[in-house]
Amino acid sequence: MKSKKRIVLAALLALCAIGCGRKTDSVEVVEKYCPYGFDESLYICEEGKVKSGDTFTTLMGRLGMEAADAYKLTQLCDSVFDVRRLRADNVFRAFYKQDSTGSGPLAYVVYEQSRIRSTVFKCSDSLAVWNFDRPTSTERKFTDVTINSSLWNDMIAAGASPALIVNLADIYQWSVNFFTLQQGDRFRVIYSQTVCEDEIISIDTVFFSVFNGGSKEVSALRYVPFDQEKAGYWGKDGESLKRMFLKAPLKYNRISSKFSYRRKHPVTGKVKAHTAVDYAAPTGTPVHAIGDGTVTLCGWDGTGGGNRVRIKHMQGYESCYMHLSGFAKGIRSGSRVSQGELIGYVGATGTATGPHLDFRIWHNKKPIDPLSLNSPASEPLAKKYMDEFNGIYTIYAAELDSLSGGNK
Repeated sequence: MKSKKRIVLAALLALCAIGCGRKTDSVEVVEKYCPYGFDESLYICEEGKVKSGDTFTTLMGRLGMEAADAYKLTQLCDSVFDVRRLRADNVFRAFYKQDSTGSGPLAYVVYEQSRIRSTVFKCSDSLAVWNFDRPTSTERKFTDVTINSSLWNDMIAAGASPALIVNLADIYQWSVNFFTLQQGDRFRVIYSQTVCEDEIISIDTVFFSVFNGGSKEVSALRYVPFDQEKAGYWGKDGESLKRMFLKAPLKYNRISSKFSYRRKHPVTGKVKAHTAVDYAAPTGTPVHAIGDGTVTLCGWDGTGGGNRVRIKHMQGYESCYMHLSGFAKGIRSGSRVSQGELIGYVGATGTATGPHLDFRIWHNKKPIDPLSLNSPASEPLAKKYMDEFNGIYTIYAAELDSLSGGNK
């Protein structure tokens, strides 16, 4: 009985090698029991990682394949796999035929392009190449996170992926400063995610979210106006979450010094005003313009600020970014910049004890605390959309309250 099963399986594998670009019922049977298209138990497997500088032919040669055959394989790849996109540190598994001495000739190589897709190279007999995609599914999820230690740790404790933080930071970048979150602050989120073999691959769409921090509540509904294609996030009553300024010019680091009119300088020891917020971050961390504007200064600051960029915005606002290790390409005095545009990189130039961003804002020439900036709002949702918007908002708000168990 076993030999018959092996013969049938061999026949199915042959069909898979011949018709690797098209699924037949037979191939689907093979994929169920031998997902890569061959019976792995018949071979000796050796796992490794692509080395820096490896080309496809050097990798295959190291695994025991003749250069001429490796070249023939590259000709078969066509639209299946671009051999130039071989990436260092990606995992591969080499399968060798078994013989009397143990490991025999190279039979297959499985290269993991991503957590979902692998490319299979048939290296003996008739050469062939095909892709294998692990099955994925989309899940609709609800997460309720109250901060006790950190958003990262508490997100994991709530059973959600920390990748959700990235999405929330993008949605709330104008209204919630993720550097100043406090114990007791809370996020409730309805979203979808892609899962592969019980592993979260990506956070796909945040549909509705509510942030509660102290007396502040900020809701965010993803809404596409009926005569448009682009989605945006809007709060209750159609208020746009997008504001004139971002809450911070960089992401996911810590505040090392706050706005103060009396601070002892860490280098000089003198007590003087520090009308800025210092964000401690590794050298090279990207720094972004908080709003649209024109660069008025770009270069060295002779008063200890090192490399700095100063931007003039509308309505009398200005912002400044100091101690930069370098400037982004194209940034110079007179340049027009857009909100979120890369302008430079965190450094420790000038008078500084370590890498950080000294960030300052003025309004009508008067310095203001960036952490308390009340950014001017963008245009609200047009009235013609409000009936539809309010109906969708009501549905999501009721679902969120239901999932929260009525605990608002």
